[in-house]
Amino acid sequence: MTNIARTWITVLAVLLNLTGPVWAVQPDEVLDDPALEERARELSKDLRCLVCRNESIDESNADLARDLRILVRERLMAGDSNAEAMDFIVDRYGEYVLLRPTASGANWVLWAAGPGMLILAVLMAGFYVRARAVPAKSTDGGLSDAEQARLKELMDE
Repeated sequence: MTNIARTWITVLAVLLNLTGPVWAVQPDEVLDDPALEERARELSKDLRCLVCRNESIDESNADLARDLRILVRERLMAGDSNAEAMDFIVDRYGEYVLLRPTASGANWVLWAAGPGMLILAVLMAGFYVRARAVPAKSTDGGLSDAEQARLKELMDE
């Protein structure tokens, strides 16, 4: 491998490393207790940034994400369990704040829609293929006797 190729590979590797996720947790947000901070990070990974939509609040730089990170840490410092802190935030912001919504209540419709549509598509494809495979009942194509005789005459030649 030439030096130019090695240089380009190195540059590409450095650029790919720079495109990784940037953790948005600010130093002033970090808790002194490492166990509480670890719990806060775990909860933050499961909460959606309401501004960025498809990022967790742990990764987002939005002001609302910062407020949610601080709220999570406040709830944990107040003595809440992980479930209690999560329930508090869900009660306050709605289930949309969860990156992985629960499979309960009205969400069952959403969880079942994908597999239900797949089953429906397979059934429809099966009926379509079956209908196309059935031979026509009339093999003569609806020809009159004179037309059939002429056809036979042409086929024999």
